[in-house]
Amino acid sequence: MTAEKTVFLFSGQGSQYAGMGVSLIEKYPELRGIFDEASDILGFDLFDKCANAPEEELARTVVSQPGIMAVSLCAAEALKINGINASAAAGHSLGEYAAMVYTGMVSRADGFRLIKARSEAMQKAAEANKGAMYAIIGKSVEEIEKVCSETEGYVLPVNYNSSVQTVIAGEEDAAKAAADALAAMGARAIKLNVASAFHSKLMQSAADEFKPAAEKIVFSEPKIKMFSNITGKVLDDISDMPGRLAKHIVSPVRFTDELAALSEMGYDTFIECGPNKVLAGLVKKTLKGVDIYNVQDADSLAKVIG
Repeated sequence: MTAEKTVFLFSGQGSQYAGMGVSLIEKYPELRGIFDEASDILGFDLFDKCANAPEEELARTVVSQPGIMAVSLCAAEALKINGINASAAAGHSLGEYAAMVYTGMVSRADGFRLIKARSEAMQKAAEANKGAMYAIIGKSVEEIEKVCSETEGYVLPVNYNSSVQTVIAGEEDAAKAAADALAAMGARAIKLNVASAFHSKLMQSAADEFKPAAEKIVFSEPKIKMFSNITGKVLDDISDMPGRLAKHIVSPVRFTDELAALSEMGYDTFIECGPNKVLAGLVKKTLKGVDIYNVQDADSLAKVIG
């Protein structure tokens, strides 16, 4: 497993679960410092939330976003301790922030400051603008885009996740109508347990609120390849990261394009860092002939390091 052909993928929102990160901290107590640093910035004990909070508390955007990021960074650090590094990083939505920390674009403290501002703004926007999201499985992107465009109200694809899965989002009635229409065409339509329609214009107020906080952060050129959800390509311009990150909140996640670009560049080892293994599953559905791993706890880490 060489760094030159290894990419770390960082988990997105919705992957949280009660007890996440606990076994990694038990194995490497020094990693607790990541949670402690986050807690000082957030104003609450993040490790206690991840270890002990019930699912409904963990699902709150202001808890799940920093919690997933902390576990993701712990996973990446545990790999580093064992001599496993990457030469590229990508994240899914929220995961892009952990990727920015891993690539050296922002300090870990500033990463958590960004997530605090982002999660608070998104929580507020979700409470003000009720929306819905559905995972659509088994229909092409073209078919999904066509149905959304023909549906009354506001709904559109927002997560291009794999060759067989696209997530749509929008106003509750419009999203349900599009999902029902696609289900009638033979697709599987699964309503996601989220607070609103993320990566859509229903999050515009969050983007507007978040940008001034991002303008206080110092951004550096990434030390390794960093991929962008907005373009699906290598991030090659950091001249306006506050604007780019604000746009990220209301723009589709082009994860399939990122995977295609990584594959074309010869990356053949994909390691998801963070709770659950959603992204590892998307890679499995999209790319052939690559090695896929996930690190979320002590057991999954042991399988990677051998």
